[in-house]
Amino acid sequence: MPEPDVANLYALSDLCTPWCIHVVATLRIADHLAAGKDRIEDLAAAAECDRDVLHRVLTYLVGKGLFQEPEPGRFTLNEAARGLLDPSQRLGLDLEGIGGRFAHAWGSLLAYVRTGAPAYHQVFGRPFWEDLDAHPEIAASFDALIGPAGHGLPNPEFQITGGWEPVRTVVDVGGGTGAMLAEILRARPRIHGTLVDLPRTVARSGEMFQSAGVAGRVTTIGQSFFDPLPAGADLYLLRGVLNDWPDREATAILSRCAEAARPGGRVVVLKGVGPDGAARGLSIEMMLVGGKHRTVSEFRDLARQSGLEVLAAGRQAAYFVVECRPA
Repeated sequence: MPEPDVANLYALSDLCTPWCIHVVATLRIADHLAAGKDRIEDLAAAAECDRDVLHRVLTYLVGKGLFQEPEPGRFTLNEAARGLLDPSQRLGLDLEGIGGRFAHAWGSLLAYVRTGAPAYHQVFGRPFWEDLDAHPEIAASFDALIGPAGHGLPNPEFQITGGWEPVRTVVDVGGGTGAMLAEILRARPRIHGTLVDLPRTVARSGEMFQSAGVAGRVTTIGQSFFDPLPAGADLYLLRGVLNDWPDREATAILSRCAEAARPGGRVVVLKGVGPDGAARGLSIEMMLVGGKHRTVSEFRDLARQSGLEVLAAGRQAAYFVVECRPA
């Protein structure tokens, strides 16, 4: 009888490899190699860093299958390293942008496990959302990462009870720079959309709507979604929002949606809710803000407290979709 696979504790606990990858991504080493700078002295000069240390980092990564060193001191891209040329990959790895916030936030895991509360402020001096407010360049890279530049264009093809035909107005609550709303409007020409997010975020949405050809059917509102939302729309969309918040804040967001949707609107949640019995994983939003991925039963309790009842919940091609209406 074959022995079961045994996890390699050293490999699982290795911190050297991920930090080396973050560093070469931040230094744009793959870009310099693609530009023809393959000697270590040229790479170090282009990246403005120490030649000896960079050489050691690259040689280490060669041993892990990232880059090649055909002769001492000369490096080339391999298939794995070409992934570092992808701007979407770089957004999450760049230590000088949001990738650095994500990477260093894992250092607060012990405090998070002990207390159940995020300890991001212990690393950066402020809670996550306040940190973004204090550093607009980091906030911009965060918006880029969760938008098309990082995650690609979102899929607007999800179904709702009774179909989309009766829907004329959609409010995208916490919709970032508007990628999802733009795709919904492009796919459904009779719908008018409203984007609600913080002023610094919606200020970056204009190009998104213009390029999608839907700017004439969009209203943008720069505000917190903890404040009253524009009322009377047919559908209120929460995509990748509730998983960023603990139960108290998630209930407050849902309550605002319920207030605005009365009497006949509906609230649709994409991402952050899964089937009962799903595995309980660990994700970066938990480290950053104490966010939570919920089962349908857990979400149903929140919805009830918020003045909503769940009409339908199930996995579709692109999402697990939960649909609610005011109770």
